[in-house]
Amino acid sequence: MTKNFPISFEFFPPKTPEGVEKLVAVRQALYQLKPDFFSVTYGAGGTTQAGTLQTVQSILADGFNAAPHFTCIGATRDSVRAQLAQFKEMGIQRMVALRGDLPSGYGAHGEFHYASDLIEFIRAETGDSFHIEVASYPEMHPQAKSPEADLQALATKVGAGADSSITQYFYNANAYFYFVEQCRKNGINIPIVAGIMPITSSTQLMRFSDACGAEIPRWIRLRLTAFGDDTASIKAFGLDVVSSLCEQLIQGGAPGIHFYTMNQSVATTAICKNLGLAD
Repeated sequence: MTKNFPISFEFFPPKTPEGVEKLVAVRQALYQLKPDFFSVTYGAGGTTQAGTLQTVQSILADGFNAAPHFTCIGATRDSVRAQLAQFKEMGIQRMVALRGDLPSGYGAHGEFHYASDLIEFIRAETGDSFHIEVASYPEMHPQAKSPEADLQALATKVGAGADSSITQYFYNANAYFYFVEQCRKNGINIPIVAGIMPITSSTQLMRFSDACGAEIPRWIRLRLTAFGDDTASIKAFGLDVVSSLCEQLIQGGAPGIHFYTMNQSVATTAICKNLGLAD
């Protein structure tokens, strides 16, 4: 494996002073892996916006590239314009453009209905000032009417000006390769980076996957259930399974791997070491 293979990491903005402190240590550990960039998530309706930008600012100050998630649900053209000006001022050069989820109690969509509307507006306002990442779904977006409709949504985002895509996490390499093949057949030619979630906790993984529509293959689910509360065995099994998945992806031509770190460094670092991407 080559040490120069592109990797990137995702964080969520910490909600407590302890969380902020812990993330500083996690960042320091992951800086050693020399990632291309870090992405930082937004809450529903941009509810963690201040925390997102503080985290992005800290990463930029440490000399690394950082990309905030940028959601458009509930936003207006004026609010997005102001946000883009702030990004430029901060030195942000990359973002992950998403539709986003409405927080509970919100009724209105705002002036943007889809991520493609947001991307089109960003390009019209700022030209090529930003590298725009978008989301894609090898196992289909849970709200998509069909795989074809889901591919069409991605094609629309690419047509609006998306530069590259990061997938939802998955544990079936064939699902990813088939998805990329379908993208190419449909004229979607941007890099499709594989999103990967390390396995460190079985209950957390089941909960997340049920919520976002990511498939946990039956054999993995059964193994994790059989381990019960044996966290050491879950982590060792997770390390083997995810390292093997990443190996298949790299050998199969994936242009990069984006790790959903859950603000932890140990599992991601161990996977990268297994792949020869770390000292």
